[in-house]
Amino acid sequence: MTVTKAVDYQKQLDALLSELQKKEEKPSLLLHACCGPCSSYVLEYLAKYFAITVFYYNPNIYPPEEYFRRLNELKSFLPRFPPAREAAVKLVEAPYMPEEFYRATGVLEEKGLQTEPEKGERCRRCYLFRLTKAYQYAAQRGFSFFTTTLSISPFKDAKKINTIGQELQKLNSEGPQFLPSDFKKKNGFLRSLQLSKEYGLYRQDYCGCFYSKQLSEAERERRK
Repeated sequence: MTVTKAVDYQKQLDALLSELQKKEEKPSLLLHACCGPCSSYVLEYLAKYFAITVFYYNPNIYPPEEYFRRLNELKSFLPRFPPAREAAVKLVEAPYMPEEFYRATGVLEEKGLQTEPEKGERCRRCYLFRLTKAYQYAAQRGFSFFTTTLSISPFKDAKKINTIGQELQKLNSEGPQFLPSDFKKKNGFLRSLQLSKEYGLYRQDYCGCFYSKQLSEAERERRK
């Protein structure tokens, strides 16, 4: 049986960043972000290499109060965070239209998706539709690169995220390049926990959608 070697996305990123250090001008990067805590380490890591615009597009988040809490936390965090402030990181908020999440994932029609654990097909479709929106925004506005903070979470599938990003890049040879990532590596997730504590950031206890919230609540009940 042939064993396929796992792709080292962190190694790919390190090689790319090494090349970018030789350039006089920072290339532009559209960074899809789901929240402040996940953005913290990623911005600290990438701000010296890129001119970054954070793209908050997360119609999957339920309920609306949670969506705006995460957005407002991000808005508050960026001006207080030296790497973001010194690099003049910008923030773009896309419209909050939850129906886009349900339509893109088909989760209402395919009932089995509703009870899947994290990293399953429901999540893959969610990565796809949010990354597609980020790619489209980056392509329309001439960004050099696009990527997402999602891979910093140990509950997210970095292989699926990177595969989607690479496939989107292939749509247009003159469009933005996908920045490979597995931001949880090099103690990235641990560093995000440290920064969250240092800046008093709200850390949610579920990924975002109604179904992940249900699963998280069920797990808490099970542990009682």
